[in-house]
Amino acid sequence: MTVLDSLHTLPNGDTSKELLALNKPKGYLVTRSDDLGRKTVYELLPEWAFTEGWMPIGRLDLESKGLLLFTTNSKINHALTTPKNCIKVYEIWVRGHVSDEHIAEALNGVQSPYGLLKALKVEKISTGGAKTKLKVVIDEGKNRHIRRLFGALKDSKFGTPLKVLELSRISIGSFNLDIKSGEWRYLLKDEEKQLINHLQKT
Repeated sequence: MTVLDSLHTLPNGDTSKELLALNKPKGYLVTRSDDLGRKTVYELLPEWAFTEGWMPIGRLDLESKGLLLFTTNSKINHALTTPKNCIKVYEIWVRGHVSDEHIAEALNGVQSPYGLLKALKVEKISTGGAKTKLKVVIDEGKNRHIRRLFGALKDSKFGTPLKVLELSRISIGSFNLDIKSGEWRYLLKDEEKQLINHLQKT
């Protein structure tokens, strides 16, 4: 039996009780505590999420927002954070003029001090002034992956690095964000099964 096979056993009831989703606002750290007294995502969850050891699956940095999953199941955590196992979709606003050449570079990969950074898909959604809105798909999650990827590219007009101004994660695998900022809910059993099936197909 593989790790993914073992994840198909779910408790009775409509909700899985092994996965919950939070729509993380900006300004919250994804950590259990902070020496500087900054706000953490556990302040948005019931107290039992902290005391019963619910773990964040992956990270979103302080200034990022959007979908964050939590679990008490280490196998689920490992499966969803293993590179190439699960696609994640983001919407971002970038300061600078994002060209087709920039998109090609992001898809081919950019060398950085943190290793090769690349995207699976980049779609231009809209532009406004000197900003560009993009949808970005990745299948791994190095620290500040998307911010560093686009920060390694330069605006052809001004010669300055592109900068991600806003970043929101809108989906993980088959699960799409559907709750208001700062709110949470359990995944339904069907949603968890679809998420695990999605892992097996990627």
